[in-house]
Amino acid sequence: MCGIVGAVAQRHVMPILLEGLKRLEYRGYDSAGLAILNDETTYIERVRALGKVDNLRQALSTPLKGYTGIGHTRWATHGKPSEQNAHPLMSGDDFALVHNGIIENHEELKNQLISQGYQFTSETDTEVIAHLIHFHYKETQDLVMATRSAVNNLRGAFAFVLLHKASPGRLIAARQGSPLVIGIGIEEYFVASDQLALLSVAQEFIYLKKGDIADISMNQLVIYDENHQQATRTIHRLAIHSDAVDRGQYRHYMMKEIFEQPNAIAATLEDRLNKTGLYENIFGENAVALFKQVKCVQIVACGTSYHAGLVARHWIEELAGIPCQVEMASEMQYRSLAVQADTLFVTLSQSGETADTLAALNKAKKLNYLSSLAICNVPESSIVRESDFVFMMRAGTEIGVASTKAFTAQLVSLLMLTISLGRHHHLTPEREKNLIAQLNNLPGQIDKVLLLNDQVRELSIYFSDKQHALFLGRGLHYPIAMEGALKLKEISYIHAEAYAAGELKHGPLALIDENMPVIAILPNNHLLEKTKSNLNEILARGGRLFVFADESIQLQSSSHLTVLNIPDALTEVSPIIHTIPLQLLAYHVAVLKGTDVDQPRNLAKSVTVE
Repeated sequence: MCGIVGAVAQRHVMPILLEGLKRLEYRGYDSAGLAILNDETTYIERVRALGKVDNLRQALSTPLKGYTGIGHTRWATHGKPSEQNAHPLMSGDDFALVHNGIIENHEELKNQLISQGYQFTSETDTEVIAHLIHFHYKETQDLVMATRSAVNNLRGAFAFVLLHKASPGRLIAARQGSPLVIGIGIEEYFVASDQLALLSVAQEFIYLKKGDIADISMNQLVIYDENHQQATRTIHRLAIHSDAVDRGQYRHYMMKEIFEQPNAIAATLEDRLNKTGLYENIFGENAVALFKQVKCVQIVACGTSYHAGLVARHWIEELAGIPCQVEMASEMQYRSLAVQADTLFVTLSQSGETADTLAALNKAKKLNYLSSLAICNVPESSIVRESDFVFMMRAGTEIGVASTKAFTAQLVSLLMLTISLGRHHHLTPEREKNLIAQLNNLPGQIDKVLLLNDQVRELSIYFSDKQHALFLGRGLHYPIAMEGALKLKEISYIHAEAYAAGELKHGPLALIDENMPVIAILPNNHLLEKTKSNLNEILARGGRLFVFADESIQLQSSSHLTVLNIPDALTEVSPIIHTIPLQLLAYHVAVLKGTDVDQPRNLAKSVTVE
């Protein structure tokens, strides 16, 4: 992984490829490269560079001329980040290939290819694909057949695009798990791992399905399905335009997306509720009949989405009265499961392409779950297509690797799911009306919290020279503490861990001293006094405490205690409100430390490999 772009056009494609790679930078990567077929010399010209796309641009001392080409931003999986391991990879001077995903049997195939006389110049699993297609092409002299034969020998989830020296104006694309989309121009075609890469040249797209091979030429597109039959795929028109992914007045995408949260949540709520309740079937046709049967909920997710699921567990069990389990997808897919009767399987994914979550969903489809529901932000993504029911979050495009508005939109979506389930089980009409009022007021409440930005910026100065931090929360707010710790560690590189506040005395107190900042969430709820007692344990041991407290608590700052007052919110939406200042804290600390806020090291936006 991480980003693929290709073009067959009636113009020189180098600017298109570079622009596409630039738009894919948000996904995270460590090297970049291009390969373009020079139509005059019929020679594949390749340029690669370690680091950013700007480094690649500088390495292109003279423009590469050609109407057919591929490009890639690589996030290292096999082989260290280096120019040698950067894509495109080649087989001789005949084939160039870019690839996302992992080839699980690459070592076995590599040994076989070496025995056939092929020489490897990289440490990657990708080079195996290029040589394997070259091997089969020598036998068949047919690009599609050679690609199909190679795919049949590969194990894993992957996607690739192939450029052939003897086939000007033609690309071959194959999808076996990792996402791949084709953009439709005027007598020209484009291909990418993410449609955002192609917004400047296309507004209509075809999403390849698992097992598809696409034969792409200047004025013709032929798609073959996994059964080798020609297939027709639906053309989708994307509603967003290229200016939707601009930073505007903001220094970083992350800050822009933090401040977009009131609008993102309003969009998620729009046309789904009135002043007293939710509309029926907002989770899909026949969802009401399904929800009446649900006796248990299983939520599966990764990272930030997992934290959203942990909050939802509290809501579903308390408000709907239904047992709920939450599990990391990377763990769930590799263990034996005892599935309770009438369990709804819920997946959470911003991108809809998270490899572990998709694998868990595919496993669940073979088990005795009642049905599957995807809560996602990207239409036509793999998880959306594979699920029985779908709820789109409408958070808008999220570029920053550290998720912000997608997380709060997930929480809002999950609270609506809780209400929809609860009205058929444990939730009274009066309680539903109260929850709906909280949701309707939520965008305005977040606007108020965002006014704390300057105060959070001042507070962040204390963390600029720190290497460690602890986050504390209880009940509904413990997962929010986990999310706050994740945000701080992934963009500021400060080691941060979250604990349930009641667990302090069971070990973490040993870490407390004046050099260990502790960030605590203090809502005005039934656990207030319990949490305050936990915080006093820190102060009694000389700890440095930062408390994000509801205003009504009237907690005052002191020598080792800094209080940031948060506008009060009712219990159910309080986790969403308390998320915002933690996002701002992580952002401002990262800016002070000079890290790459939008593209933190070693991370990718969409984790499409295990």
